[in-house]
Amino acid sequence: MSGLPTASELERLACDAAERCGVTLSAPLGIASIRSPINGSPFGSISGAEVVDIDTAVERARRAIEEWRLVPAPLRGALVRRLGDLLSEHKSEIATFISLEAGKITSEALGEVQEMIDICDFAVGLSRQLYGRTMSSERPGHRLMETWHPLGVVGVITSFNFPAAVWSWNTAIALVCGDCVIWKPSELAPITAHACAALLERAIAEVGAPRYVSQVVLGGADAGQELVDHPGVALISATGSTNMGRAVGPRVAARFGRSLLELGGNNASIVASSANLDLALRGIVFGAAGTAGQRCTTLRRAIVHESVVETLVERLAATYGRLVVGNPLQPGTLVGPLIHEAAFTTMSNAMGAAQEQGGSLVVGGERLLHDEAPDAYYVRPAIVRMASQTEIVRKETFAPLLYVLSYSDFDEAIQIHNDVPQGLSSSIFTSDQAEAERFMSADGSDCGLINVNIGTSGAEIGGAFGGEKETGGGRESGSDAWRSYMRRATNTVNFSGELPLAQGVEFTV
Repeated sequence: MSGLPTASELERLACDAAERCGVTLSAPLGIASIRSPINGSPFGSISGAEVVDIDTAVERARRAIEEWRLVPAPLRGALVRRLGDLLSEHKSEIATFISLEAGKITSEALGEVQEMIDICDFAVGLSRQLYGRTMSSERPGHRLMETWHPLGVVGVITSFNFPAAVWSWNTAIALVCGDCVIWKPSELAPITAHACAALLERAIAEVGAPRYVSQVVLGGADAGQELVDHPGVALISATGSTNMGRAVGPRVAARFGRSLLELGGNNASIVASSANLDLALRGIVFGAAGTAGQRCTTLRRAIVHESVVETLVERLAATYGRLVVGNPLQPGTLVGPLIHEAAFTTMSNAMGAAQEQGGSLVVGGERLLHDEAPDAYYVRPAIVRMASQTEIVRKETFAPLLYVLSYSDFDEAIQIHNDVPQGLSSSIFTSDQAEAERFMSADGSDCGLINVNIGTSGAEIGGAFGGEKETGGGRESGSDAWRSYMRRATNTVNFSGELPLAQGVEFTV
């Protein structure tokens, strides 16, 4: 185990990072007192952040969009390009804030910022590729086509576990599409949000974009609800729990707004009898234990062929026993803290329920470092063998808790895999091409992300990200996810000098 830093040491790290990237912080008093999951103690606060109510933010955004939507998309891309440059320049500083507030190990925090840089690159290219179609008209001398226009104000609500990347997925795409963004970050990660917003504000000033194309509003669930309910917000992109999505979706629909929901994931990997177990081992361990199990794409279930399950479980248990759990800022640490006490309680309760439902604990689950930091929650990632997919297995537990189930034939594996309410990420480890193709086919995995010979975590920005069923159905990031941020118009142009009607209708006056 590695020693944990004191609150003053974390404060110094935050202040040094803030100074290097030009963000104003103060400690220990200010608008919001910030607690770090690294040691469970307050270490700083935000100073100089304007407190803006939702009505004011929406009105500012609506005025800004009157100018912004008329800027050609490639010129809008210049703003995103500059944001990407600033993120590259201050990659380590933003990663520091992510580690301090979310508890991520340094390499994962740096990876999150790299994701932000990558989506900026993608969005800059996209700014010249907001394509519409031209279709053949049935009427002579007519052209039928579609055009895409900015949608309006986009509200972005993000969770603590990716306190910056998910904002960037939405914001980079929305800005090149001509929208304005209002960001309500997790109340657990306001410094990260403040720092990212400061870099974008700098880019806005440098390229001469309207001041309020992007804004941050700090607050809790009440601020999020106001944003969700506001009739001036055209799209709500919300990341969080399924329960949160159940509340957000109907409220937005009631006012005929759009919602883009990224919710729970009870992700599974099938390990076939032909699998490369070295590959499967690495994919499973990172997928299940990375980010202390606090990713929406975290591996929750391993569905392993009966011929290899004993061998694989033995190897997993040995590997779990070697995982370095502790200070995420320390080199060599692989598993940082849970975000707070409630996460630890949820994990402990789930482990208890699993054992009551016939499961047996293989390894892990014990709390670590509690004498050194009684208000921080470090835990050994856990593996529980299950005889069947019981009620607790079908629930997402947002913690490093992996259930292992076995199967005898591939149809059974698919049935177990799909028999959960969530449908985000999935994978299979196999050397059998027919199994791999079946898993990706219409009667295979029912998830939005379907992988072969890699784990469930680590999606790249080039593909659309999102899932089905209780995951919400939204798509963010790459591919054609940009369409969610624009409105489509179908256009018919008559250059014939005549006025024939569609479908051969005769109407002479």
